[in-house]
Amino acid sequence: MKKNYVLLCAALVAGQGISAQESQQDPVEVQQLQEVVVSDSRFQLKRENSGKTVIKISTEELERSQGKTISEIINTKSGIEITGSRGRDGSVFGVFARGGRGRQALIIIDGVRVSDPSSFSQEYDLRLLSTADIESIEIIKGAASTLYGTNAATAVINITTKKSSAKKVSGNFQSTIGTNQTADDQNYNLGSFGNAVTINGTLNKFSYNAGFSNRYSSGLSAAVTPENEEDTFSHFSTNLKLGYQFSDNFEISVYGNQTKFDTEFDAALTEAPNRAKVTQERVGLSSSFKYNKGSIHVNSAYTDYETDSKSTFGESISDGKNLVLDFYNKYVFDDKWHTIVGVNYLKDEAVFSNEADFTILDPYANVVYVSDFGFNLNTGARLNTHSEYGNHFVYNINPSYVFTTTNGYVKLLGAYATSYITPNLIQLFGDFGANPNLEPEENRTIEGGVEYFVNDKLRVSALYFDRNEKNTIGFDQNFTSINVANEIDANGVEVEASWKPSADFSLDANYTFTERKGDNAIRIPKHKANLALNYQVCETTGISLSYAYTGQRVDTDFTTFTDVALDTFSLVNLYVEHVLKPNKLKIFLNGNNLLNEEYVEVIGFTTRGRNIIAGFNLTL
Repeated sequence: MKKNYVLLCAALVAGQGISAQESQQDPVEVQQLQEVVVSDSRFQLKRENSGKTVIKISTEELERSQGKTISEIINTKSGIEITGSRGRDGSVFGVFARGGRGRQALIIIDGVRVSDPSSFSQEYDLRLLSTADIESIEIIKGAASTLYGTNAATAVINITTKKSSAKKVSGNFQSTIGTNQTADDQNYNLGSFGNAVTINGTLNKFSYNAGFSNRYSSGLSAAVTPENEEDTFSHFSTNLKLGYQFSDNFEISVYGNQTKFDTEFDAALTEAPNRAKVTQERVGLSSSFKYNKGSIHVNSAYTDYETDSKSTFGESISDGKNLVLDFYNKYVFDDKWHTIVGVNYLKDEAVFSNEADFTILDPYANVVYVSDFGFNLNTGARLNTHSEYGNHFVYNINPSYVFTTTNGYVKLLGAYATSYITPNLIQLFGDFGANPNLEPEENRTIEGGVEYFVNDKLRVSALYFDRNEKNTIGFDQNFTSINVANEIDANGVEVEASWKPSADFSLDANYTFTERKGDNAIRIPKHKANLALNYQVCETTGISLSYAYTGQRVDTDFTTFTDVALDTFSLVNLYVEHVLKPNKLKIFLNGNNLLNEEYVEVIGFTTRGRNIIAGFNLTL
């Protein structure tokens, strides 16, 4: 069989005029170090010392997902459902983690919380992100307000953008083109286009990174209507990051971003010439100073969000501004105690009939203890100080114990943690139904599980979670915002497996069971599973095959205001890549929904059928 592989690889590279002797030295087996995770402690700790089952989306996985949006990629992970990620580009209806709502999942970019204070849900719009700009993503689930503050109730999605190359000048160019069609209209017309270019490098102590990306799609109607008129989506993003390494211990970087997207949308079951234009302008600064066994960090950003929406109800313009400053000190005692003491400042502003704002000033502390006999403990507390409702206290206790085996470990873990979600500016001071006396929503999460790890070959984990919501913000009979008396309970099981029997083959799988009680739990599947097979055919060619199952869930039909059960569906995707020159030019083909499954994700809105995307990635 090995001979067949050699023949296949030789055929693929024959047209390039590159001989095997010219490529590299004889391959040697490289022992991978155990994966390092950061998000649950802000320290670089080995996975076995973490009390969480942190999900890591690596650079390699992102490269295998070229042609997909960030929402599509995150949606394949356990415990998370991003409704709208399978529909027309430009349609995202919410990030649901562990049976929660979008406002309960926090997005962090390069260490700084991001959210639009002028939006009703105060969520961060994932459509603002370009996959080409992202280096890696870590996801921790459960209550995490101790380290990350408001909205970190069900999940924290920690996104790291690409760093500068160590070379003086480095460039990357990406381009994709593909179809954009439904299951019942397989016309194979080209309707999806994307491009990205990045120039970066390091000159002595100075580093730079400049990038531009855009994507455009057409061919699909947002709503399922007899007319099925096309609704377009366009996205443009420009990034600039500059850094200076003053010494081995002190560095500082500044960055700026402008992102614009323009999308047409319909009312459910009704064709309408609705359009939304969203602009994000963001500037930030990060700095770190190392001393002995400690370091001081500053992360700050100022973001301006503007949305201009024209619909059948008229035109609306919203403007929100957000200032975040996070100052903290990290120190390690005796190589066992990893401590963080910090203060987080947040100011949200928005314009309604009048200007409105609130401020948050949160001191916090967190301690991670890593023993030499298997016991680990992650614990901390935060005092939330809000300009409107006063103080609120949250804390977490997250112990774990590791039993070392001959080739790996078995880890038992548990957690008890609380979180909070502040009322947003619309709920406090908006033009309709505002209530300045609202209290923060409260979340409590209990979880326990086990993780089994064997070298770099196999990792299996199973975890049970139980989450309780109090003071959820809803409406009374007059549509005034109130803290509702009813509590909401969500519980479930998350199972993950990663198997790599050889350097050429890997398998990743996950299954999630979620049950939410206390409301109608729309768009949250009770059962969800994902499977991904990755095979490196030879040095230059790789194949990835994935399967995604989404179980039964309910959605509200807003024409009758009744809940409707949605059928289960399964999607099969295939990704193939081939390197024409080692580490230089990569061409790829991405096939989504290969079996052309027809399904409903949100009642009245379009979903995509079989689609093919082709592209290239050139690194210089």
